[in-house]
Amino acid sequence: MALVEHLGELRRRLIICSIALVLGAIVAFALYDKILVFLIGPYEEITGKNTLAIIDPLEGFATRLKIAAWCGAFLASPVVLWELWRFVTPGLHRKEKKYAIPFIAASIILFALGALVALLSFEQALRFLIGIGGENLETFFTPAKYLGLVTTMVIAFGLAFEFPVLLVFLQLAGVLTSQRLRSWRRGAAVGILLAAALLTPGGDPYSLFAMALPMYLFYEGAIVTGRLMKK
Repeated sequence: MALVEHLGELRRRLIICSIALVLGAIVAFALYDKILVFLIGPYEEITGKNTLAIIDPLEGFATRLKIAAWCGAFLASPVVLWELWRFVTPGLHRKEKKYAIPFIAASIILFALGALVALLSFEQALRFLIGIGGENLETFFTPAKYLGLVTTMVIAFGLAFEFPVLLVFLQLAGVLTSQRLRSWRRGAAVGILLAAALLTPGGDPYSLFAMALPMYLFYEGAIVTGRLMKK
């Protein structure tokens, strides 16, 4: 294809992705109340409160827009990834396609798994963060702070769970070997623990170990995958 044809193809893909994002945001905007109840669930379980404090007249509308945008992006992600794949595929050789499909599939599954672990561990993390201040502090969270913490945790866990994909790619590219990864086990355990401490937004022990333990298991899994690829 000529350059102009590539640009035309890119434009068409971007339009489809934009339509998917808008439709996803509209659906999320309509389901806002149910989504907010789900997100506030851990806070209600701990404190018995099912409301967040608004101190800005515009914050209610801004909160609805943010939830619609994030959830809309999640709903539209299959379409966006498919259009990205369709745009990239013509430029790949058959061998590259063979490797690209497992990598893309693994990346999507691992990010979703990380997001799920973040949501499952969020209640215990929030319980720790609320309780560590003592009994004389009354908790009143604003939507921006509370939902910002939830979003940050989901993104942090999702990206952290991409760790094995990076390790396998480096082995496939010849930058690392399974033997070298085995020799780095002790240092890797310490490094993973430090990385988890930096990546978890709350700094609580529950989030830290909920991220660090799977990452170390992924490290061991990457070693096994590297040995299988070598064979």
